[in-house]
Amino acid sequence: MAGRNGRTVRDLRRGNRTAVLQRLYFDGPLSRFELGPATGLSSGSVSNVVADLIADGLVEEAGSVDSDGGRPRTLLRVAPGSGHMIGVDVGETRVRVELFDLTLTELARTERPLAAQGYDVDVITEHVRDGIAEVLTAAGPAPERLLGVGIGVPGIVEHTPDRGAVVHGQTIGWDAVPLESLLRAGSRLPDGVPYFIDNGARTLGQAEMWFGAGRGAGNAIVVLFGSGVGACLVTPEVEQGRAVEWGHLTVRVRGRRCRCGALGCLEAYAGAESLLARWREEGGCPPEGTDEETALTAMLAAAHPPEGTGADPVALAVLEETAEYLGAGLSDLINLFQPERILIGGWAGLQLGSRFLPAVRRHAASYALRHPAEQVTIDLGRLGPDAVTVGAAILPLADFFARGGRRADPEPRTEPPAWQAALAERGPRAY
Repeated sequence: MAGRNGRTVRDLRRGNRTAVLQRLYFDGPLSRFELGPATGLSSGSVSNVVADLIADGLVEEAGSVDSDGGRPRTLLRVAPGSGHMIGVDVGETRVRVELFDLTLTELARTERPLAAQGYDVDVITEHVRDGIAEVLTAAGPAPERLLGVGIGVPGIVEHTPDRGAVVHGQTIGWDAVPLESLLRAGSRLPDGVPYFIDNGARTLGQAEMWFGAGRGAGNAIVVLFGSGVGACLVTPEVEQGRAVEWGHLTVRVRGRRCRCGALGCLEAYAGAESLLARWREEGGCPPEGTDEETALTAMLAAAHPPEGTGADPVALAVLEETAEYLGAGLSDLINLFQPERILIGGWAGLQLGSRFLPAVRRHAASYALRHPAEQVTIDLGRLGPDAVTVGAAILPLADFFARGGRRADPEPRTEPPAWQAALAERGPRAY
């Protein structure tokens, strides 16, 4: 039976379970007494919901605290082992797969390195399947406790009713790749386990907004800086975050050729792949036979050697120019969206940021309009190189919350997927 606003009794119960679960998840442990004002529910509703969640194994007791003149109050928390999520980062240098419990504690991980230009679709799908099987074998959770597999990928992700998630990755040679269908075709998981596939910059942004340096911000941009560059925009109008192809903003007319085929993209100057290429073109000596992460580490070491050792002037000049390009690129984001925070993440962003963040801030301020530049802070993300896998694991977690702690039933795909709305409606910003 539906009320005047169209919500049924089932919808109300699900909403009440969601409210209690989220409060315990982000603010717990809490007592039943504290859950009332925290959720806006009556004491009777809290008692009923808590009883249901305990019966379902989702909530457990976590000690007690003294009350004012009465009996000690029992504390409650989300039971860590009541659900598991897998997060996958299809990155530029490796495929990383991690298994988490419900509180996002890592239980197992594995990595599959990628050769240069190693984005062969069959190779990637096999790495993902094998990685999932390996972490499940290592930790051994019951299949029915797996809430889903979240995957962060490079490129634009389209969700279709017939083929699920389809990836348009122009810079990696993926043209409408039906990644979800390919993974399901050879999956060793039960049919009912859902896949949640999204852009890697967006999963990074979601992780930083829920658990990292973006927590509490209403308007933020999270930058993913690796072989290429991308960004995730989070505003009051786009609370679930929106991936933006920031790396393909034109910063130089008739400039360098980008991986996408266009001329003068920011990625052609600021991405790690192009940064190392520019060092080589200017006469530098990147180490041969190494991956990009190792080569970038060597470049930073050459530009900033130990005391008493001469710096490589070519490496230093290229890095300083890259800091200016990054600052100029950030200034466009500042002028367009006027964020209160910009966070830099990704393996290359974290490496470069430790040395060049002051220069990036200085250049961003010099290229941006004065007023929005004075309102923004530019910092590094806090979650480290695992942020994309954490953010990918958040996708099934958000869906689980939106369902009130019920597991997803197999259903036809819709546009947009239910979990995208869940990130917007049930995000932690209010906490």
